[in-house]
Amino acid sequence: MQLPTVDYKAPDAAAHFVESLRNTGFGVLKNHPIPQSLVESIYKNWQDFFNSEQKHDFLFSKETQDGYFPPSVSEVAKGFTIKDIKEYFHVYPKGRVPAQLEADVREYYRLANEFAATLLSWVQAEAPADVRAKFSIDLKDMIADSEQTLLRILHYPPMTGDEEPGAIRAAAHGDINLLTVLPASNEPGLQVQKTDGGWLDVPCDFGSLIINIGDMLQEASGGYFPSTIHRVINPTGKASSKSRISLPLFLHPRPDVVLSERYTADSYLQERLRELGVK
Repeated sequence: MQLPTVDYKAPDAAAHFVESLRNTGFGVLKNHPIPQSLVESIYKNWQDFFNSEQKHDFLFSKETQDGYFPPSVSEVAKGFTIKDIKEYFHVYPKGRVPAQLEADVREYYRLANEFAATLLSWVQAEAPADVRAKFSIDLKDMIADSEQTLLRILHYPPMTGDEEPGAIRAAAHGDINLLTVLPASNEPGLQVQKTDGGWLDVPCDFGSLIINIGDMLQEASGGYFPSTIHRVINPTGKASSKSRISLPLFLHPRPDVVLSERYTADSYLQERLRELGVK
């Protein structure tokens, strides 16, 4: 079984894309409008940044959650005790970005955010009427002018052989937000969990865009759209000497958006950040 790849330009793209989301929690798109040259430039230039000492000048702020997160403070996935093998940089609309990297990353953020609004419109249009009725406002309007949407530039360093036993690049987890938009990484490793507990490799064809459902959309849809568990496994053989760069954009509603009778976007986010130990 493989995740189906949907042609963004096909007339029935919305239906097939949302069907894939509903069945697997993931959708894969080709012929999308995010320029590959922009993504490749970001991969190259941020690899240089992570290889440099400059990253320590941008150490993250606990208050704003922007900046550089070193491996020593890397996330521990919910339900796990071992840190993931990764470092990353958080970019928010008003957050810090190294000057030499800012133009590309701001342009990518803008394009991916605009594209994501289209995808959220697809999700809403293809949902059954009783599910649509649960949304407090249109899904695309939940992220309009949101300063919470997060671009994370992830660096998974080469394997050294000295990793903590049981540690992997990203332990099995679900995302907190509505949707996550991710250009295919420069190296494989992303897997999605099937309903039988097995794992599917997510395509890493360089022109593909990978979208997955987060917990907030699951909450807002009353469980109709499932937030799927996924992970990034450690490479083996020659691949273990390579870095992996990944560019997930986590679509977060404005804090006041009502997700359900139980949660606003802000109350849901704060609860999850406390569980992750980053608050």
